[in-house]
Amino acid sequence: MTRISIRPYSFRQSELLKQSGMHPVLARLFSARGILSAEELLTDLPALLPPASLMNNIKAAQYLADAIEQKKKLVIVADYDCDGATACAVGIRGLRMLGAQVDYIVPNRFEYGYGLTPEIVELTAREKSPDVIVTVDNGIASIDGVAAAKARGIDVVVTDHHLPADQLPEASVIVNPNQPYCEFASKNLAGVGVMFYVLLALRAEMRQRGAFDQQSQPKLDTLLDLVALGTVADVVKLDPNNRILVAQGLKRMRAGRMHAGIAALFRVAGREPRQASPFDLGFAVGPRLNAAGRLADMALGIECLTTDDEGRAWQIAQELNSINADRKDIEREMQDVALLHLDAFQAKDTHTIAVFDESWHQGVIGIVASRLKDKFYRPTITFAPGDEGLMKGSGRSIPGFHLRDALDLVSKHAPKLIQKFGGHAMAAGLTIRTEDFPAFQAAFETVGKSWLRQDQLERVIETDGILEEAYYTTDFIDLLDSQVWGQGFPPPIFCDEFKLISQRILKERHLKMVLEKNGLRYDAIWFGHTDSFGERVRVAFRLDANEYNGVTKVQLLVEHVEAALAT
Repeated sequence: MTRISIRPYSFRQSELLKQSGMHPVLARLFSARGILSAEELLTDLPALLPPASLMNNIKAAQYLADAIEQKKKLVIVADYDCDGATACAVGIRGLRMLGAQVDYIVPNRFEYGYGLTPEIVELTAREKSPDVIVTVDNGIASIDGVAAAKARGIDVVVTDHHLPADQLPEASVIVNPNQPYCEFASKNLAGVGVMFYVLLALRAEMRQRGAFDQQSQPKLDTLLDLVALGTVADVVKLDPNNRILVAQGLKRMRAGRMHAGIAALFRVAGREPRQASPFDLGFAVGPRLNAAGRLADMALGIECLTTDDEGRAWQIAQELNSINADRKDIEREMQDVALLHLDAFQAKDTHTIAVFDESWHQGVIGIVASRLKDKFYRPTITFAPGDEGLMKGSGRSIPGFHLRDALDLVSKHAPKLIQKFGGHAMAAGLTIRTEDFPAFQAAFETVGKSWLRQDQLERVIETDGILEEAYYTTDFIDLLDSQVWGQGFPPPIFCDEFKLISQRILKERHLKMVLEKNGLRYDAIWFGHTDSFGERVRVAFRLDANEYNGVTKVQLLVEHVEAALAT
């Protein structure tokens, strides 16, 4: 069940107009998204939260400056997703700019699992002989791994953004905005954002030590295309601080000042960097990078982001594109199997979904969980076979159901049911024994029933209400596209009633319509739907500039259609 709602507006709209002379529709959109003042919309680098306000960041800077002076060998241990890959690339590039001797390792996820495990420490020690391990986008839960490193005489600096457990690892330094007692105002930094903040503090520390002056210091802003990509791809909330990081990264891409690997990924995805948007990063560039970690080895993705050789970057981008095509094929097959498993689902009174199939690939279960969550609007966990006797699960959630906390509750009620787990409110991973799957299904459903009301299992499309006819223009679309929209700061969706002039099915999959209001007609398309409607419809839609045969026209990208209420 889906329904359309309209975001409430507030007095802030008129305040924003007074403060800045802002476009009236933009003021309305921003006020509905909780913006209190024009200052929150600043996207210049000086508006970033100060690096010193991130707990332990100065300590990390001092530690790393000492390590650089003492010519210690640093090795970055990266996570295998887009955030981890970009964080690793930012770390490698930034630390080398600042004079560090630094290498990286990104273990195969299927062989070594997640985080800094004792096995990964052993591998890193054997292959890289580090004095210091620096984790990026992982490490906050790596109690045993940090202990194993210390036992070998290797120091560990943890940079992470994931939620910590009750116990923290005994690392030399931990930088994580979500650790206890950290008062950093943006809890939503991605792993790549945390690493960038460490570099900002390190540069300031080395400047203070006389390594360079303000004029000759390394230009860390050259890393912002990588920071923007990782931030958007990790689907963290675009709070004011993250919007600055993303806006600055997009600015570099649009000006053609991006790294060879990102340029190659744009090209292979058929996207135009001069019009780079968060959508491109989240749905075109990011997935191609992520595919390496899902099906192969993220070392390939990291090489793409760290090489300055345009030919090599293009070669890797093509390889990543091919891996991503394979990922899509596997995902489609898994989704078909999942839907067979869930054939009778809609007849059941369930609040959650947990589904397993012997044939599924560990690297793609998270995407399939996301698709099923979107289809059925339930917290969903999909499982694939793991090591002998175990199965790996990846989950996605809906608003109002904190997935990591739900798994924590399951583990408290049945301490032996979950072998290990971790994650966020909206996404989490876990390992259970194969024979415990039915018991886990039941325990997860019990939490779902106790936490979720029936109305929370109904998809609500929040819209910005009616858009005045004067703004159905490509100029207004350009104005919207110049803003940074994303997770927690959603792009505008409008809704209105129209007369349905015509409807037809395109390529057997999409509903193409012509809509009319006050004598003006608009092309509209609803992807992935083949429904049929009567003469009057209520439509939730986004504006899009559609170019065909050299002519650009406004098109409505439909989010939902329903019959208009009789008046």
